Amino acid sequence: MAESAIVSRHLRALWAIPGTELGVVGWPATKRERAFGTWHYWWQAHLIDCAVDAANRVPTPVRRKRIATIARTHRIRNLNGWTNRYYDDMAWLAIALERAERTQGITEVRGGLLALERPLYDGWNPAVGGGLPWRIASDYYNTPANGPAAIALLRLGRQQRAQDMADWLDATLRDPETGLILDGIHLPSGEIERPVFTYCQGVVLGVETELAVHTGEPRHGQRVHRLLAAVEEHLTTRGIVNGGGGGDGGLFNGILARYLALVALMLPGDDPEQEADRKTAAAIVRASASAAWANRLEVEGEPLFGHDWSKPATLPGGSAGAGRFTVGGSVTSSKVPERDLSVQLSGWLLMEAAYLVSAAGL
Repeated sequence: MAESAIVSRHLRALWAIPGTELGVVGWPATKRERAFGTWHYWWQAHLIDCAVDAANRVPTPVRRKRIATIARTHRIRNLNGWTNRYYDDMAWLAIALERAERTQGITEVRGGLLALERPLYDGWNPAVGGGLPWRIASDYYNTPANGPAAIALLRLGRQQRAQDMADWLDATLRDPETGLILDGIHLPSGEIERPVFTYCQGVVLGVETELAVHTGEPRHGQRVHRLLAAVEEHLTTRGIVNGGGGGDGGLFNGILARYLALVALMLPGDDPEQEADRKTAAAIVRASASAAWANRLEVEGEPLFGHDWSKPATLPGGSAGAGRFTVGGSVTSSKVPERDLSVQLSGWLLMEAAYLVSAAGL
């Protein structure tokens, strides 16, 4: 039902070009949004990732075709191919395309993966002690770029670079007081920006879990254990992920849920600590999904998820108060966050994560 809601409310042909499909970023949409004057590269990457989730859950020709169509349309709308100036954007798209190829055999994305892998690998900057900047030529090196880039590079066979990124994140941006991962650092000045975002925890949990599988080195599993405990203590209430917003922030909690499910399914080890970690990660996903579902609105028989899963969703009254780009390049929330595609994708992402842990009996 979460999938169906996105398909019916948000998917639309790009500029009336036959055989194209992309996600309109608001519902109800403004004229500019319907015309894809506003489209948000990294939101569409998560749309592809969710479409892959759906095809993995119940494979059908329609679902498989949808993945390929959205990916191809993404490249068309991006105007200059697959890449852009933002390493975090490119990392999210690389993750989605790699999963599309590996799990669904969609070979049309291979050129995109090759185009994205190179800047993600070459952007690493040993001159300032390592790290990938969030944008080309920026002095800001942050978790939202390094976390997903590490996941993408690991899955593309660049294990050593992924391990370097994980080690850099742990050494540079882990808060010694809370154990949570901070947003980023300016280099070479060393000035740390200390906001804590749920998706930063998610990507670090994800890459550390996959490194634990690939390398067998204890430090990766130990980091998962420490960070998962910090997430449970500081970022959940009664087992439900806290808060949430609109705009770019609408995706943050869904991303955390995706990688909590990955911890639940993939974290290796048979010791009581590792078994408990898998159960804890699964429990947060299930509690959050139950709350989000209980607090949804039903609109024409399909769910509309709230931006805060612990509170009843609000119906957008129209297209007024749409989100906008800031000077820094991020997207602000709509006046009613529930109209943002990001918020609804987060709900879909959460439901797919809950399906995975439930199907595994966790």
